[in-house]
Amino acid sequence: MINRRSFIQSATGACAAAAFGHAAEPPAKLRCGILGIDHAHGLDVLEVLAKSPDFELAGVHEPDEAVRARFKDMPAAKDVRWLNKDELLRDISIRMVAIESGVPRLLELARAAVDAGKHVHIDKPAGASLPEFASLLKAAEEKKLLVQMGYMFRYNPGFDFVRRAVKEHWLGDVYAISASMCTELDDTKRQRIAQYRGGVMFELGCHLIDMIVLLLGAPTKVTPYLRHDGPQSDKLADNALAVLEYPRALVTVESAAMEPGAFATRRFKIAGTNGSIVLNPLEPPAAQLALHKPAGGYEKGSHAVNFDDLERHVLDFADFAACIRGDRAFVYTKEHDLLVQQTVLLASEMPAAQ
Repeated sequence: MINRRSFIQSATGACAAAAFGHAAEPPAKLRCGILGIDHAHGLDVLEVLAKSPDFELAGVHEPDEAVRARFKDMPAAKDVRWLNKDELLRDISIRMVAIESGVPRLLELARAAVDAGKHVHIDKPAGASLPEFASLLKAAEEKKLLVQMGYMFRYNPGFDFVRRAVKEHWLGDVYAISASMCTELDDTKRQRIAQYRGGVMFELGCHLIDMIVLLLGAPTKVTPYLRHDGPQSDKLADNALAVLEYPRALVTVESAAMEPGAFATRRFKIAGTNGSIVLNPLEPPAAQLALHKPAGGYEKGSHAVNFDDLERHVLDFADFAACIRGDRAFVYTKEHDLLVQQTVLLASEMPAAQ
């Protein structure tokens, strides 16, 4: 199991922010760029980098003219400098590139950035080819470059709380996790992800699988259930369930693409021999902790735990900047990222051999 990131000492956003420390003079900003912009998280990342105290956004390259035309007049992109690919990749002052294209181009563009000597943030999931992803990670390692995956719960204070509880054995021996992350997709978004056999599990379930692998490691068996149950005539696997088996634990991950008000019902329940934690909702996170015996400073019984509502991606890029500068070690290893991607592909009934 990968170690928790060392800079966050508590489940609260305030303590997480305090762990960054305060230098007398802030370090110079790191120049960065964005390759591709049509990922579901693309505009969010653009906005975060544009106002980041750690990064200076040099510009964006979008290879597809039609996509660029669609995005360039959006309010979030009104001040963006649009670059060609060579301008972005050959500029030695640009240290980091965020890969925010649609999933089919993620690995191709990430490899181009790594080959150009850039650290990369890659949005999720890491493409459909495990060998291609493994080759990318190996190339980055050989060049001493960092690869950060864009799974959105890695810097979520609710999941920090869960990870602390598991690490410190508050819950006893974990025997079950039940996780749900659903959405309601319009026809355009359905078409974008229908090309992949895993459908909504591949698109959204990957976030939950990242956390599950972080907590429990590699499953011994993964069984996917992929169905099309919505009224649309497309081929999207829009109602998906995956069962992950462990020697002493059973895990279920569910995701559907036609649930109204789905953000409020997203949940993550983890149960052990001494208690359980239910995160619901996941953003902004709120937790219900129940204990048979006192643990972690909490008495026996039920406890409501609230957290700060932190903007997505802000802590991700703050941590990434610190790691690029060498101020702290990057804790998400390529072995973890490969294992997550393999598990995501298995849960999506897609080829998962290296």
